[in-house]
Amino acid sequence: MDNALYVGLSRQILLRRELDIVANNIANADTTGFKVESLMARAEPAAPAHTADGPRPVKFVVANGVARDFGQGALRETGGAFDLAIEGEGFFQVQAADGARFTRDGRFRLDETGRLVAQTGHPVLGEGGEEIFIDPARGAVSIASDGTLSQGEERVGKIGVFTFDDLSVLEKVGDNQLRNASNLPAQAAERTIVRQGFLEASNVNPIVEITRMIEVNRAYQSISKMMDSEQDLARRSVERLGRVQ
Repeated sequence: MDNALYVGLSRQILLRRELDIVANNIANADTTGFKVESLMARAEPAAPAHTADGPRPVKFVVANGVARDFGQGALRETGGAFDLAIEGEGFFQVQAADGARFTRDGRFRLDETGRLVAQTGHPVLGEGGEEIFIDPARGAVSIASDGTLSQGEERVGKIGVFTFDDLSVLEKVGDNQLRNASNLPAQAAERTIVRQGFLEASNVNPIVEITRMIEVNRAYQSISKMMDSEQDLARRSVERLGRVQ
């Protein structure tokens, strides 16, 4: 196998990964708080096969991580007392068994103990990292734009909204949640509005993602044809060389 086939194969591997990411974006077009992702790539120089006057080094293409667009999704009104959306930067914080996690998915509810939890059952944390408990018998809960929870005239807690100086420290862990993969501390988000009775929609544009899927498929097919042509050229060259000898 010559250098052209190796380079083509490296590109096909990358395109298959990109197709997986695009398909995941489309599948999560209706997932609350989901953020669209895209594959990053980089050239990786490597020693080529020994050829006369061939390029040195040959540059292969490899994946270089996944970029995530944290842009604001549209707010959809639900009227739910514990449906919350963040307008602006920041994330809600929940407590999982393996540590703190962050999410834009504000579909919260009360568990059997009156604790405010996410859809996964993880407790939602307040501004000081504490769990939030609510007694439904004391009346309806109103949530102010700064995240303060009140029942009547009594303040019962405040939902924390946190952000990071560098959002690249957040990595996906499933269940529409992220974790801090660094030692960079979370900070209280400023200029952020919490909307009660709303949920943030995904920021995926289905038309754009379907177009990307078509482009990736066409690129894959084009490289396959190129590799087939290279193999056919090599085969015919060997056959002609054999006839000359």
